Amino acid sequence: MKKSWPVPTKRLKTSTRNASFGASGGEIMQGLLIVDEDLTNRKQMADMFIESGYNVIVTNSVANALYGILKKTAQVVLLGTSFDELNSADLIPLLKQCNRKLSIILVAADTSLLRIKKLRTEGIFYHALKPVNAEDREEIRQAVACAFKNMEKLQDINK
Repeated sequence: MKKSWPVPTKRLKTSTRNASFGASGGEIMQGLLIVDEDLTNRKQMADMFIESGYNVIVTNSVANALYGILKKTAQVVLLGTSFDELNSADLIPLLKQCNRKLSIILVAADTSLLRIKKLRTEGIFYHALKPVNAEDREEIRQAVACAFKNMEKLQDINK
C-alpha cells in the first residue's frame, strides 16, 4: 500500500520507484529534501536523485523545509548556504530540533573550517562543496546514499 505524501511546496518532484521493504515488511520511503536558493543547482540535484529512485522535494523556502521535516516526508536534507534571510548555521539547529534523526548534508563552497567544525557539532552528516561537475554531483549522490544506509542501520539496531 502506498502512502500519499503532502505537498509542502508549489514545485514538487517525486518518484516512488524507491520504495523498499524492511525486515518488518513495512514500507520505507526514502524522502530527500533539497533546500537551496540556486534554481539551477536545485533542478540538477532533483533530476539526479529522481533518476536514482528517491522521493525528492525541492524548495527555496525555510517554511516549506520545516513543513517537510515536521511531516516526516524527508529523512535526508541537502542544504544550501542561505535562503529567506537565514544562513545554514542558524537553520541547522532548528531542523535538528524538529527531527533529531534527520541527516543533513550541507552543500556550501564558501564555508570556513571553523564554521564547518561548529556545524558538525550541531549535527550535520556531511559537508560537500557546491558541485561544478559530474564528479562533484556523484560525491553528493554517494553521501545521500550513505545517509540513508546509516539510517537503516540505526533503525535495525533500535528494533
